[in-house]
Amino acid sequence: MYGKRRDPEARLTMKHLNRTQDGFTLIEAIVALALVGTVGVALFGWINTNLIALNRVEAIHQQNEATKNVVEYMKSVNPMQEPEGTVQFGEYRIHWRSERTGDIVDGSGYPTGTGAYQLAMYRTDVDVRENESIPWFDISLRQVGYRKVRESTPGFR
Repeated sequence: MYGKRRDPEARLTMKHLNRTQDGFTLIEAIVALALVGTVGVALFGWINTNLIALNRVEAIHQQNEATKNVVEYMKSVNPMQEPEGTVQFGEYRIHWRSERTGDIVDGSGYPTGTGAYQLAMYRTDVDVRENESIPWFDISLRQVGYRKVRESTPGFR
């Protein structure tokens, strides 16, 4: 092996293989940009999907809060005396209409006899609107309506 001469072309090839690179080639830069772009598009799509889901959750939360407010308010409404009405709640307005679903009956007195009130079941449809014109959601409630029709009879003495 010591006396043999190497081929000059083989020496040039070895020289090329041992040379270190000083930078990126154009192909490498294009591939890197394509990878960064693909990752960026995927990340943007993921963020966009999460923002849409967040907006939906926020809208449902607002509707749930408004529903709680409407139901709490409607607890104070006696459908026998106020069968229809409208109330403004800040950013939204509610309108209700009640319809009797059963007969009017006399309440029972304690311990016996007829009570001072008449009672009836009502179905109350509530329409909730944003900014007084844009329909938001509707709910339907079952309520007891009442009215005082006589003085109370004395109970136990």
